[in-house]
Amino acid sequence: MAEHEEQPAEPTADATEVALEEVLDIGEMLISQVQIAIESMFRTWNLYQLLIVVGIFLVAHLLRALLGPRIRSWMASRENWPKWRMRILVVIHQRLRAIFFVGLIWLVILVMREITWPSRSYLLGIVGTLAFAWLVIVFATRLIKSPFLRKLVRYGAWTWVTLQILGLLEPAERLLDSIGFSIGEIRFSLLLLVQGIVILTVLVAMARFFTSTTAARVRANDDISPSMQVLIVKGIQIAFYGAAFFLGVRALGIDLTGLAVLSGAIGVGLGFGLQKVVSNLVSGVIILLDKSIKPGDVISLGDTFGWINSLGARYVSVVTRDGREYLIPNEDLITGQVVNWSHSNEYVRLDINFGTSYADNPHEVRRVAIDAAQSVDRVLKSRPTVCHIVGFGDSSVDYLLRFWISDPTGGLTNIRGNVYLALWDAFQENGISIPFPQREVKLLESEQVNVKMGE
Repeated sequence: MAEHEEQPAEPTADATEVALEEVLDIGEMLISQVQIAIESMFRTWNLYQLLIVVGIFLVAHLLRALLGPRIRSWMASRENWPKWRMRILVVIHQRLRAIFFVGLIWLVILVMREITWPSRSYLLGIVGTLAFAWLVIVFATRLIKSPFLRKLVRYGAWTWVTLQILGLLEPAERLLDSIGFSIGEIRFSLLLLVQGIVILTVLVAMARFFTSTTAARVRANDDISPSMQVLIVKGIQIAFYGAAFFLGVRALGIDLTGLAVLSGAIGVGLGFGLQKVVSNLVSGVIILLDKSIKPGDVISLGDTFGWINSLGARYVSVVTRDGREYLIPNEDLITGQVVNWSHSNEYVRLDINFGTSYADNPHEVRRVAIDAAQSVDRVLKSRPTVCHIVGFGDSSVDYLLRFWISDPTGGLTNIRGNVYLALWDAFQENGISIPFPQREVKLLESEQVNVKMGE
């Protein structure tokens, strides 16, 4: 029984020892190749080639110092050029030294291959190929907008190209593949991890590039409403990023069918735990489909008054007149009472109340008030401004002044204040008074005696 219990542990130990021996063998091979490369550099012609490389670098540095300011001044004079062309010039100006180095070293290589044996320019050829490949990678990765993704792809591509040119790619892949473990039929290794990072990064960068390009074209189309533009952009983002993830996982050889049951169970759990999040997501889709609000609309929700800045998957960004940005959940816009000041059109009617003295002619007051309101710039002349008597107060005749504006995004409080100011000036010019309550207090003789006694 003891022998039967110890037998399952032996294959695991043997497999570990074999994997460890394989890692050590590959490591020793890489070290030996590096040693051979270092020893070969101390040969006479290899040292000459290294000195030539150093000299070419110094010449490239001097050329950049001499021609860089002149090229920059020439770029500053190109004011009418498009932005994309100026950006290319800026990138080229930043890499002038590398460009000069690549051009000079390949010129030297071509000359040396014509006047001497190819073996005496072999090291120069490797350095020139590496420099050219690195320069191409730098220009290609400039298309990636994210600084983190750009650096990740750039350094990964540099490493791969260097190993490929030096002939160390296959041993490096074997070394990375030997470090890992297996779960069922799937083997996880450092090589798979590196490949996954590179493939997913490239696919995500491509998806982001195509998404931003397509989204820019959609937003530039005036025939599509703003809400539909947001919906189309969100759909494009989901499609491209989902395809990038799926293609990346399939490229790594990972079978997703085994994860179907697990993902279903996780989905049920998330459905119960993230009800509010799912509700906001669904509400966001409904808002985009029914076009009830769109970017640029002026809305009121409770005490919040402002215009829609952007429509997100979970919330709506509302910017108020004082610069505050409120993130309102989509569910609140679906279930709550929202005032959209510019839903069907931009016209908004505003009311202000005021009162005048009983001694003033109400017909004259109405005429002066209407003229004063229409003298304000934002008040529409095409829609009638009206003034009505709404009551006889204790000390004044009460009026209601109604006028229209077509730009609620410009604010409501400020236009009311301007109309009130215009009314004040007009009433002062026409002798119309604005009464205020006045009280007279009279003390009777008996009350004065009581007051004196109290003192």
